[in-house]
Amino acid sequence: MKIVFLDAKTIGDDIDLSGYDALGEVVKYGFSTPEEARERTRDADVIVLNKVVINEQSIGEAEHLKLVCVTATGTNNLDKEYLDQRGIAWRNVAGYSTETVAQHTFALLFYLLEKLHYYDEYVKSEKYVGDVSFTHFDNVFHELSGKTWGVIGLGAIGRRVADIAGMFGCRVLYYSTSGKHDQPGYERVDFDTLLAESDIVSVHAPLDANTEGLMNAGAFAKMKKSAIFLNLGRGPIVVEKDLAEALKNGTIAAAGLDVLSAEPMRADNPLREIKDSDKLMITPHIAWASIEARARLMKIIEGQIREFFHL
Repeated sequence: MKIVFLDAKTIGDDIDLSGYDALGEVVKYGFSTPEEARERTRDADVIVLNKVVINEQSIGEAEHLKLVCVTATGTNNLDKEYLDQRGIAWRNVAGYSTETVAQHTFALLFYLLEKLHYYDEYVKSEKYVGDVSFTHFDNVFHELSGKTWGVIGLGAIGRRVADIAGMFGCRVLYYSTSGKHDQPGYERVDFDTLLAESDIVSVHAPLDANTEGLMNAGAFAKMKKSAIFLNLGRGPIVVEKDLAEALKNGTIAAAGLDVLSAEPMRADNPLREIKDSDKLMITPHIAWASIEARARLMKIIEGQIREFFHL
């Protein structure tokens, strides 16, 4: 059996993949274009990929291909109709990053809520050296306890965030983007209520027809001026020019993002204009990427290959 990794660099160089060597011949490519994938998959039985688009163009000559494994939850890059026509199975992975995404959600929140950029710079600029008071009060922050946290998308990650927020003493609301899901033990509200009542709004929803462009100028205008917005879902859920305006105009207080509409960030992204780290914190799609989560992900895929081939 031949296993071909088409974009191994997207899972990092620090993950032990030696378990795959016991399954057959393993070939790893850092990144692959669709044209390169067509050549590289020609004699593959299994391909492992993250972002490479899989369709007739990229795997049309892969006559031995039996299984496509995606190192992610989302499968928008797979032409599933074409795979079905060819009788090629596919697998994705869910649940591997719940803990690390929830952790990163709170990392972004506390960075903004407690004005950590401001206070870090205050000390490192040496303004604290010889100051008249042992405490510096100039940038007020608030307790999380007693605040209302609104979760958009109460899947596994959304529930974990909701549970942790509850432990911090928050009232937790959620909005079902599909309108179909009721979660016992959680307070479900409509979208406008969540926006109006929440001090923190965090997105953990998939990108679909219900969520694309959901957070637009109208949505931000319904939020509290003191609110903090967090997006750990998908970039296109947010209309970025509207978020940039909301931050510039003080419509909301701050935003923390781990996802953007185009990744890597494009030169024309309007959020580039905002340099105030007290207002905006962007991380480069790393919320899923703790070493534990990545190792867990790759062990799951190894198991999927073993199961598929009865190894």
